[in-house]
Amino acid sequence: MEEKAAEVYQAAEEILASKPDWIAFFKKVLGMEGVIWKVFPHKEQRAAFERTDEYAAIQQMIAMLRKMEDDEDRPKELTKVITVRLPECLHIALRAEATGMETSVNKLCISKLLQVIDDDLVPQDKVGMLRGGAAAKAAVNGRPMRARPRIRIESEARPE
Repeated sequence: MEEKAAEVYQAAEEILASKPDWIAFFKKVLGMEGVIWKVFPHKEQRAAFERTDEYAAIQQMIAMLRKMEDDEDRPKELTKVITVRLPECLHIALRAEATGMETSVNKLCISKLLQVIDDDLVPQDKVGMLRGGAAAKAAVNGRPMRARPRIRIESEARPE
């Protein structure tokens, strides 16, 4: 594990040296076609790697690149919108946390999504994959999606 972790970290440093934006870095290092997935093709291997110092350092690289994002005038990748249903109390907590960090709820949520979550902390669906799950899995496996995904665009109030 240590040799492969060092190999991934070295590749991440080389990619970082090319001065990518955070999205390009994410794709090349953490994305499904990235270095981590190539070196650690199995879920268990990636989970073990995510507990290493090398992975923590890669997370710091992404954080640094995201901080620089607003300063750069690069072409942006097309963005997608998802709707997440959450209790009002959680929404209020996220708004307060974002305000306290002087950022938007969107940026805070992206930061949270980039973090490692232990499989044990994610509830499983009771009856296999629910709405959109099978279609999403099929799309990942190279087959077209059967169902049209539901997308709702909402405006977000940015902190002052």
